[in-house]
Amino acid sequence: MDKDGFKGTLDGQLLSPDFGGGAGGEANFKDTPLGPLPQEWKIVGIGDLVEKGVAWIKNGYAQGEHNLENRGVPHLRPFNVTTCGQIDLSQIKYVVPPPESSTYWVKPNDIIFNNTNSEELVGKTAFFHLDGDYVISNHMTIIRIAENGPVDAYWLSQLIHNYWQKGIFRALCRRHVNQASVSLDRMKGVQIPLPPLSEQRAIAHVLSTVRQSIEATERVIAAARQLKRSLMEHLFTYGPVPVDQAEHVLLKETEIGEVPKEWTEGRFDEFSILQRGYDITKEQQRSGTVPVVSSSGIKSYHDTALVKGPGVVIGRKGTLGKTHFIPSDYWPHDTTLWIKDFMGNHPKFIYYLLSRLKLEKLDTGTSNPTLNRNYVHPLKIACPNKQIQEQIAGMLDILDPKITIEKQRKTSLEALFNSLLHHLMTGKVRVV
Repeated sequence: MDKDGFKGTLDGQLLSPDFGGGAGGEANFKDTPLGPLPQEWKIVGIGDLVEKGVAWIKNGYAQGEHNLENRGVPHLRPFNVTTCGQIDLSQIKYVVPPPESSTYWVKPNDIIFNNTNSEELVGKTAFFHLDGDYVISNHMTIIRIAENGPVDAYWLSQLIHNYWQKGIFRALCRRHVNQASVSLDRMKGVQIPLPPLSEQRAIAHVLSTVRQSIEATERVIAAARQLKRSLMEHLFTYGPVPVDQAEHVLLKETEIGEVPKEWTEGRFDEFSILQRGYDITKEQQRSGTVPVVSSSGIKSYHDTALVKGPGVVIGRKGTLGKTHFIPSDYWPHDTTLWIKDFMGNHPKFIYYLLSRLKLEKLDTGTSNPTLNRNYVHPLKIACPNKQIQEQIAGMLDILDPKITIEKQRKTSLEALFNSLLHHLMTGKVRVV
């Protein structure tokens, strides 16, 4: 950043400041119902785009009969659009396909708008770019942009998603008993700024470039996590030996599968003892540097530690079964279980061992799922001697810094994307 303000480049595009309140900037901006905008930008309603044939809008259809076995075609629903404005197929449902002439088929470059959901989620929007056949549910809306028209589809998808981030659709939605919705008529009444097409495309290019970097980082994180899972599986089956020497390791069959012959089998409480965490009342809350660890991770900081670190904490309520390693002294929250006694075992090894046990499946089965330590203590496990435990923990630790760095990179890129999204869509930063 130079003395004149934000200025940089991204893949050949020049980003320059053009703030309405800056020196000389007022002449370049005009007051509008949407706030200050560049002089050459127009304001149009989404309904105007429909009337002029620039856009076509259609809600999807309800389908009570669906399956998860890939029978039929994917039926896109609200949970298939993330809060980051991406298509997520991890929870896809399938339905009987409609006729080929149906208007419910989704095409590449369509915009998918979530018209019905909880109040805070109505309006999530994604740009559809996938190959293959897909249809949408009645809780979703297709916005299709005419080719060779004055609107860039990707640009409009990001603008609408930005409107959701700003809470515009929450203010527009109708409230029902358990959900809220934005009708087609209300959607058509939404006004948007319309830069020249060339600037729309430039904005779209900048945003898609950052988005591609985010997705690339996500792939690196996923690959590193998969490598760690594979390495963990190898180490807990064969011990710390190279892959090409695994066949020479003498194994024995146990209740938990094959493990090296010299490892000791037993109940979990023969190797470590769990204890329930402690509540922290408002009267006890005092700011400090000691982490208060809840089921989802570090919740806050306190001035007093209840437990000497390093330690291992498991989600008892909330994020059930999630395991955390705490390198320092800490306060285990009431929503957790913590290792009271490692019984001479290596804390980091116990952490990795617990993270493999799928503890979330051990809930009590009540309306408020909890994890009882009496369900964990009887679990059968196998452990090597402490020297081997240290070797295994050390080998798994090698991948953690890489994952942490990539997660930090992803967070920074997402912050950059959201900042650019706001400034580019309001003309405060221009792409020329």
